[in-house]
Amino acid sequence: MFELYQIRYFLAVVETGNFTKASERSCVTQPTLSAGIKKLEGHLQTKLFNRSSRRVFLTEAGTRFVDRAKSIISECTKATDELKEVEVRKIIRFGILRTIPAKLVSKLLRDFRRENKNVVFELFEGTEQEVANKVEGGNLDLALTILRGEPSQDTHILYEEGYNLIIAHDHHLSDKSNISAHDLAEENMIVRTRCEALSETSRYFTDHNIRPRLNYKTEQDERALEMVGTGMGITVMPSTYKSSNIQRKNLKGFNLKRVIGLKKPFEGFNRGSEEVINLFEIFTMSQDWT
Repeated sequence: MFELYQIRYFLAVVETGNFTKASERSCVTQPTLSAGIKKLEGHLQTKLFNRSSRRVFLTEAGTRFVDRAKSIISECTKATDELKEVEVRKIIRFGILRTIPAKLVSKLLRDFRRENKNVVFELFEGTEQEVANKVEGGNLDLALTILRGEPSQDTHILYEEGYNLIIAHDHHLSDKSNISAHDLAEENMIVRTRCEALSETSRYFTDHNIRPRLNYKTEQDERALEMVGTGMGITVMPSTYKSSNIQRKNLKGFNLKRVIGLKKPFEGFNRGSEEVINLFEIFTMSQDWT
């Protein structure tokens, strides 16, 4: 079977018109180039050039082989470039807890990718349990989610936050800094159905014998926030959620907090680059999360 260097020697002769210039272009001696052409002709079992004292000419077989030779070199070059691109581009399968504000996540990823253009994120969004299942199953390289239990080598704490009562700016309770469950007895409640604190929120009102009227349920936190801003109702959300149309209030006796951070599989990375993931962890430490 012929080798690529023989094809390159052949094309060099075609493009320069003689063996001397072709050997100079190929950075080899003329005998070396001639030997390569001879081996190629032996593999193809046909003569590619007719030689004269001053110039070489393609045979009919050589003329037919030129396009094939160029195609072979072109495909090999493309394959090499694609492999180099795969080596350079670092892919991280990244899980995101869906109750982390979209503006916060988008700013984080945008700023990081601006400084690290060769990193590609494959994103997965889900509830705390869905993200945890993906991490434990080795289907994610890294996740931005709630961290529970003691810190470990597989977790990286970013920030801690509580939950606030969210009301519209023009709500009749907007002048109160601390609001109790009894203040909300006649209020309409917007329920964030995918919230990890949903059961604790329900228990809080039940324990105070208060049952706010449920007038809207949604899986989309940003939509819940906007609906609160229009005066449709109130809700409870993590304190990092912000909007110009709402106020965040302390809900008396509701002291639930959550720790947000990065979590990676215990047994290491399947496709992500450990070097890049470590860089991402360092980058997140410099961010203002609140």
